[in-house]
Amino acid sequence: QAQLVESGGGLVQPGGSLRLSCVASGFSLEYYDIGWSRQAPGQEREGISSISGLNDSTYYADSVKGRFTIYRDDEKNTAYLQMNSLKPEDTAVYYCATVDSLDLATMSPFGSWGQGTQVTVSS
Repeated sequence: QAQLVESGGGLVQPGGSLRLSCVASGFSLEYYDIGWSRQAPGQEREGISSISGLNDSTYYADSVKGRFTIYRDDEKNTAYLQMNSLKPEDTAVYYCATVDSLDLATMSPFGSWGQGTQVTVSS
């Protein structure tokens, strides 16, 4: 069964770092565009980053630009989101998916977003 599973979330203090992983099973991530989104309670889902399966071009929302880095390791069938300088407003459930567009405003998952991993930034 093809699926993506996110992990790596947790509780971190403001200014701290986390690395989220998105592991694919049942299929190869190679050549797929991958997107990360997040959703905070009571808020709409926000597309925050994407990476091209063709040339590894990366895209970031203004809210995370300069602090988050998306990358992939196709040999490990895994995508990552390195999150630095975390802020309380980064608190959300983070999701990954193979997506139909690199445009963060319009990207949609093929199928559905994963089950998500909770990130809480608090002192």
